[in-house]
Amino acid sequence: MAIQVGDKAPDFELQDNHGRAVKLSDFRGERNVVLLFYPFAFTGVCTGELCEVRDKLPEFSDRDTQVLAVSNDSIHTLRVFAEQENLEYPLLSDFWPHGEVSRAYDVFDEDKGCAVRGTFVIDKEGVVRWTVVNGLPDARDLNEYVKALDTL
Repeated sequence: MAIQVGDKAPDFELQDNHGRAVKLSDFRGERNVVLLFYPFAFTGVCTGELCEVRDKLPEFSDRDTQVLAVSNDSIHTLRVFAEQENLEYPLLSDFWPHGEVSRAYDVFDEDKGCAVRGTFVIDKEGVVRWTVVNGLPDARDLNEYVKALDTL
């Protein structure tokens, strides 16, 4: 079932690109979260989107927001990708069990074996306040989720 605005965001724990455990619930009461699912590291559209987030990271931190980017790549792939692109926010691996968190957010493409481009703005109480899901080839508009943060 698709995650809707007003739903409690499903909690999860995934490893980041440095092998550290990151739990969504760790941000409750502390920070908003922009949760970005993307298909694969090193692909054109994904690299462009994540580098745009990198370049506009102050727009998120100024809004008391943590960006978490999730793909089904391994932590080793994500580590190299983050180093190559100078990405300083957590890249989380939903590699094993393969796509478990992507499925919980209803953004896993079973035929392709990867997440589609789902974005979830989650407030400090863990409630989804805005969401958009784009197909694999369709880049998202970063300004839309910055606007959504301004409504919190």
